Amino acid sequence: MLNVEQNLGSWQVIAAAVIFITSYAFIISEKINRSIIAMCGALLMVILGIVDLHVAYTEHIHWETIFLLLGMMILVGIANKSGIFHYIAIKAAQSANGDPVKILTRLALLTALGAALIDNVTMVLLIASITIVIARVLHMNPAPFLITEILICNIGGAATLVGDPPNIMIGAAAGVSFNDFLVHITPIIITLVFITMIFLKYYFKKHLHVDEKYQQKLMDVDPKEYIRDTELMKKSIFAFALTFLGFVLHQFLHIEPAVVALSGATILMLIGTKESDLEEVFHSVEWVTIFFFVGLFVLVGGLVDVGIIKQAASWMIEVTSGNIALTSLIILWGAGIASAFVDNIPLVATMIPMVQEMGVQLALPAVEISTLWWSLALGACLGGNGTLIASSANLIVASIAVREGAPISFVDFLKVSIPVTLISLLVATGYVYFVFIKLGFA
Repeated sequence: MLNVEQNLGSWQVIAAAVIFITSYAFIISEKINRSIIAMCGALLMVILGIVDLHVAYTEHIHWETIFLLLGMMILVGIANKSGIFHYIAIKAAQSANGDPVKILTRLALLTALGAALIDNVTMVLLIASITIVIARVLHMNPAPFLITEILICNIGGAATLVGDPPNIMIGAAAGVSFNDFLVHITPIIITLVFITMIFLKYYFKKHLHVDEKYQQKLMDVDPKEYIRDTELMKKSIFAFALTFLGFVLHQFLHIEPAVVALSGATILMLIGTKESDLEEVFHSVEWVTIFFFVGLFVLVGGLVDVGIIKQAASWMIEVTSGNIALTSLIILWGAGIASAFVDNIPLVATMIPMVQEMGVQLALPAVEISTLWWSLALGACLGGNGTLIASSANLIVASIAVREGAPISFVDFLKVSIPVTLISLLVATGYVYFVFIKLGFA
């Protein structure tokens, strides 16, 4: 990296800090679209000479993250047109014979699996709408189902490299593979899903009652009615299977996950999309999110270039005296608590260069630096359950609930989210300490 911090004046250091803090405050307030704020902050960094434009697009912008997101968005966007996701959700509900407790469990497990293999934001968009339909058929309040899906989605999304944007960012920065996530993070996430479901079924038990005639009404629904294009469904399954296989084998094939995702998307466009529909496919990409990431990476790059991240890393080392166990647990709980109040994407974008700098300053071996990365991934994802504004997935479900006339109150969500978050972080603490630190399996 260019040693630009030595060539910057003190006013630029102050300016970088002010621009970043101001941008962060506007992002949290949600008064203005966060992508616009991120781009404005990034442009100010470049215009004021804090970040060199060439350095911005060659070093600061994580193109692996951008392309991985792009590929998955296109894949899901095309597959969703077939109706496959709604079909699966209806079949899952019917397999429970209309029993609301079993439906809660099945939809939650489907959400966890989908969040791990697609991504949590896309998964809640797909599952929330069909959950509303199922709740209406059963004449039930959808809130217990929706809250459960939010909580399980954030936990399930932590399981894999592609499950949550922070994981994608960490994977790209740390060189962590899809299989590494499967080996090191998936086991604790499966455990947390199991523990959380026990708690949620007990918590919502009194709300999960339904008249038998409505149960039968659900059983009479034909799931095939939700399939809009059978051929596209088959092609989508084929493309997803190839993509997943690519993620599992990418280390051995020496192909980056971003290339795998883009290849899967390209194959599905080639075999499942008419040329006249290509424009619609590209409209399905969440460009607002893509530009948010681009702006955010440059914003954080400004802090790196002026030396603020380096100073923050030095301070952390001083506080913990370089103790890797203490540092890991501070990162886990710090990211977990902070993620409960701010979006975990900008938080992780800020933390990544700090962890990298700590690795350099302490000359950490691979096992110890990996422990820091896993702690950050767990803390950022699990902390997303802290409040209703803690992650994009939470806000999406909350907005859908309001639109459908079944709003989820901030306080009602807190009553269940706080214990779930604390339990998750406590279990993760034990896992990080005994598995990563004591056993050195990182």
